[in-house]
Amino acid sequence: MVNELTGKVAVVTGGASGLGEGLVRRFAAEGAKVVIGDVDRDGGKALAAELGGDASFVESDVADFEQVGRLVSTAVERYGGLHVMVNNAGISGTMHRRFMDDDLADFHKVMAINVGAVMAGTRDAARHMSEHGGGSIINITSIGGIQAGAGVMTYRASKAAVIQFTKSAAIELAHYEIRVNAIAPGNIRTSIVRKSAAGEDLEKLAEFEEKIRAQMRNDRPLKREGTAEDVAEAALYFATDRSRYVTGTVLPVDGGTVAGKAIPRK
Repeated sequence: MVNELTGKVAVVTGGASGLGEGLVRRFAAEGAKVVIGDVDRDGGKALAAELGGDASFVESDVADFEQVGRLVSTAVERYGGLHVMVNNAGISGTMHRRFMDDDLADFHKVMAINVGAVMAGTRDAARHMSEHGGGSIINITSIGGIQAGAGVMTYRASKAAVIQFTKSAAIELAHYEIRVNAIAPGNIRTSIVRKSAAGEDLEKLAEFEEKIRAQMRNDRPLKREGTAEDVAEAALYFATDRSRYVTGTVLPVDGGTVAGKAIPRK
């Protein structure tokens, strides 16, 4: 199918790079007009310029909830409406060797971006959608919010909160024909693993990341590497009428990781 989002308007937070960029590109390719929100001014402007008049960049720090609301109002004012809201922006927090060494200094920042901004984006999008025939809200969580594990405890807690919030919002907003779903990426190669180990030197960073990636590959049932395009494909499904009877769900895009560890072949 082609041009599945023709006539639709979408907002993607954290849309200048990584998973967000993949979402923006796929939505634009399917005919949507897209508002890109991000703190990365250069990356966001370059992406919008590349995509042309059907994409706009708005510099925004989603930790400031008023700036999240401005993304919604920009979409409505510039393109005449809002049909799809993707709350994608997120940060990992700092990786510590032991939780007992974690000073929790980044707790409020991680929670503000990973949870508070998702709630604000859902609320502000719903305010418009509730009066204009409904729409689709897609929250990006993580398999770290589903599957317990060591490390980045604040990140894991924040992503688990997104899942519970998504389900709760789906129940309340269903009255307005607003669907709220979540995507839980896993083992997708982006910069978030390296950012979580900030403070280490580059050589240690590379070694650390490769160890994490190797463990992911060993545990993952599907051996192909996941990509931002895989996440964008899932988001496209939630954004279109193909998912018109789907709400309150969490879709892992993780090569089967949360289903269970791979069974070694004899």
